[in-house]
Amino acid sequence: MNADLAGVRALTFDVFGTAVDWRSGVAAEARRLGALHGVDADWERLADAWRALYMPSMNRVRSGELPWTNFDRLHRLSLDQVLKQLGAEAFDSTAREELTRAWERLPAWPDSAPGLERLNRRFTVSTLSNGNRAQQAALIRFAGLPFQRVLSAEDFRHYKPDPEVYLGACSALGLQPGQVMMVAAHKSDLRAAQAAGLQAAFVERPLEKGPGGGADLLPDPLANVQAADFMDLAAKLGC
Repeated sequence: MNADLAGVRALTFDVFGTAVDWRSGVAAEARRLGALHGVDADWERLADAWRALYMPSMNRVRSGELPWTNFDRLHRLSLDQVLKQLGAEAFDSTAREELTRAWERLPAWPDSAPGLERLNRRFTVSTLSNGNRAQQAALIRFAGLPFQRVLSAEDFRHYKPDPEVYLGACSALGLQPGQVMMVAAHKSDLRAAQAAGLQAAFVERPLEKGPGGGADLLPDPLANVQAADFMDLAAKLGC
């Protein structure tokens, strides 16, 4: 392991896209509920359109246009717009609440759990997600991910990439920023973490947005560590 990383004591992980496959998970849950309620649509397109509204809706909170609103409620607000766009408005309000919980029922990438198990031997391993605490807890149970700690943007009433999230996580872990490494499949998340003083590990998830969907890819020369998956990350960090 690089000597500059010898002081790293905790790893904080982005969850959606980095640890779990949001696209196939949301599409599968929408397909299941569509079959139950007699609604048909392009469910992968629904997942993509819903995810595309994620950053704009968070930015409404970050800019002060909306008061603090947790991740679940932001997803619920944007769902109505997505269903209208796809001509899938036959879901009633109860079904829409159930569909919002699709974000708690996402499959882990195959290497996520075994990679985290290895990383747990050497580091404190925590989430650091824009997902709210209840949502993350349900998702971690569903996906079988062995995180030791759960940290959420909700804890700090800011959304990534605000520095308050990264610095708040370091404080919650009782560590200095240089002792914490942010792990993500999104280069923008890592650049914001580095700007706050954290170390950064890029893990490639080429299918996060589907085939040809434009996921961030290796290389990431600005990251402190680059890895093909969580098992590769564990090897590169001496676990």
